[in-house]
Formats: sequence, C-alpha cells, structure tokens
Amino acid sequence: MRCQVSNTIAELEATIANRREHPREGSYTCRLFAEGETEILKKLGEEAIEVVVAAALQERERVVYESADLIYHLLVALAAKGIAWQEIEAELKRRFK
Repeated sequence: MRCQVSNTIAELEATIANRREHPREGSYTCRLFAEGETEILKKLGEEAIEVVVAAALQERERVVYESADLIYHLLVALAAKGIAWQEIEAELKRRFK
C-alpha cells in the first residue's frame, strides 16, 4: 500500500519554528524549547523507547500513536539543532539510489 505524501511534516515544522521564534504561554512546544536541548533530547529518547515497546507488545493503533509522538519530538530536536527536514529528505534520497 502506497501512501500519498502530504504537507503535514512541512506544516508541523513551520509551526515548531514559529513557536520557537514567537513563544506563547501554554504551548507544549514552547515549553520544550524553554527546557533546553538536553531535555528535548531526553524526551526524544523516551518517545523512541515508547515506539519500540508499542511495536513489540501493543496493537497497531498504539504504534501509530507513539510514532507520531516520536516524529514530532524529532522535529523539535532538529529545530533545536538548526536542521531542516529538507536536509533529512536529501540524505534519504541520497541513500535511496
């Protein structure tokens, strides 16, 4: 089954960048940036473990849910490092030849 590519990643990346540049009270993304890079990376690690556990022990829907969390936190970590999703896509494309 082939999935259609959407603009979801680009839209989410833009929202994350906006929250970083224009913090707003109550925003989880803003809280992550305020806590700093080490905390962002800890959260990314936690989410990766949750994906592994879900894939090993839980139903499909939980794997999808946890994977979405992982990708969101990966995008936050990339933003903290100044890395754009396009760079990740370019690397994947380079490897896919």
